[in-house]
Amino acid sequence: MAATWVMARRSLTANWLRLLASVGGVALALSLVLALDAIVAGVSSQLTSYIDRAGADVWVAQAGVRNLHMVASWLPASDTADVAGVKGVVAVTPILYVTDAISANDQRAIAYVIGLPGDATMGLPWEIAEGKAIPGPGEAVVGRDFARQAGVGIGGRVTILGRDLRIVGLSEGTGNLLNGIAFISANDFEAARGSAGLVSFVLVRTAPGTSPDAVASAIERTVPGVSALSRGAFAAEERRLVMQMAGDVIATMNGVGFVVGLAVVALTVYVATLARRREYGVLKALGARARFLYAVVLAQAVLSVLLGFATAVVFTSAVAAVVHAVGLPLALVIDVSSLLKVAAFGAVIAAIASILPIRQVAGIDPAVVFRRGAVL
Repeated sequence: MAATWVMARRSLTANWLRLLASVGGVALALSLVLALDAIVAGVSSQLTSYIDRAGADVWVAQAGVRNLHMVASWLPASDTADVAGVKGVVAVTPILYVTDAISANDQRAIAYVIGLPGDATMGLPWEIAEGKAIPGPGEAVVGRDFARQAGVGIGGRVTILGRDLRIVGLSEGTGNLLNGIAFISANDFEAARGSAGLVSFVLVRTAPGTSPDAVASAIERTVPGVSALSRGAFAAEERRLVMQMAGDVIATMNGVGFVVGLAVVALTVYVATLARRREYGVLKALGARARFLYAVVLAQAVLSVLLGFATAVVFTSAVAAVVHAVGLPLALVIDVSSLLKVAAFGAVIAAIASILPIRQVAGIDPAVVFRRGAVL
């Protein structure tokens, strides 16, 4: 076994240019697959970033509303006090919500517009890059990515819900491919939309050790005309809805990329194996058994895929870091399941691609090698 790996390593490193070409081809192909998986995972995680990080254990909405995207939810403001009185609830924050366009200079974007009360403890931007988190009357907090694209900063002006507001805070990580998030005061929201006496959602923090699902059920029993879901259930509904809307496109894109990537891996390993036919033929002429040749070829395929896979992981991680650094509204998330899937399928495809050409060598007459000096 040791001799097999030694022979495989020596054969791979005998020609560094050929090694770089084969490993580079595998690395680029696997990078494509990893990047597509990372984009899908990143988009999925971004879809529920506000729900996950708003600080609420339970979301209370109008009856029948079970997600955030593309919905309208209106509750009497008095429901806030009723929810606060349910056993297991330790804090509540009412918020106003609508999806609308925001603009600054010539830049426009779709955003979740959140109206916050001045004493809000939940529903705030979870990371402030600059300025403050809770806007007052005439003020707004917008995503730093949007502000950068629009060429505005703290003290700049932004139009939200038709009102000209002053930017007092820049949030981080609130944007995604579908929309950003903008925060304004509840008073400005009510004035713009005529929603006095109404709230969109009541965010609930539960007592330590209390089940959010149990509290959600208690709220629905106690407060009429509302839907209450734990953070996990609310996020799951949000993700399910959005993925239903775009799931086919995403799945097709990811599937095509996966097939293309593995096809490139197969072709790269196949060509690299063919390029070493002379070496394998010499080994066969010197008395190497077919079993030994197969083992060497498989070892080379494994080494090539391992090197290519490691390079692909480093490259994809670097791309993810660059995407984050330049402020693109896209997150690349490389998870363990993707790594295992790509590594396993890459190794299987590479093994099959390397075995096919070596069958020619294993069955050749050794005398042909010495007589012709070539293997075909």
